[in-house]
Amino acid sequence: MMISQQDYPKYVQKKAKKSPLVKDTALAFLIGGAICALGQVIRGLASDAGLSQSEAATVTTIALVGLSALLTGLNLYNKLARFGGAGTLVPVTGFANAVVSPAIDFRSEGLISGTCVKMFTIAGPVIVWGVSVSTLYGLLLCLLGGA
Repeated sequence: MMISQQDYPKYVQKKAKKSPLVKDTALAFLIGGAICALGQVIRGLASDAGLSQSEAATVTTIALVGLSALLTGLNLYNKLARFGGAGTLVPVTGFANAVVSPAIDFRSEGLISGTCVKMFTIAGPVIVWGVSVSTLYGLLLCLLGGA
């Protein structure tokens, strides 16, 4: 079957599945909001336990990362992502999922060359840029006398 360059976009558009934009947006909002609400509940419980706001925030981050990693390992985070779409990309949980997923996917290649290497495929650039920018910010703050 030969199709001209002018007819090809029409053919693709006819074959493409229509995206339910309103439904996808609503689900992303609900799932992302639920993850954030869970974070607020954890933070509230940590504060009620007598932790300072800073300590409660740290506990919240650790709990959300740990829960995301656990759900990824049990293949439940992937199912949640299929349902809630972009709502599961809430920074902390989405990042934890992005680190754990490749580690699990490539475990058959061995502990070092599979799990450890692939785990940092996504995390590596983020960590490098985060540390680099933080260091630059700290140096600038010291040089400008803000520290």
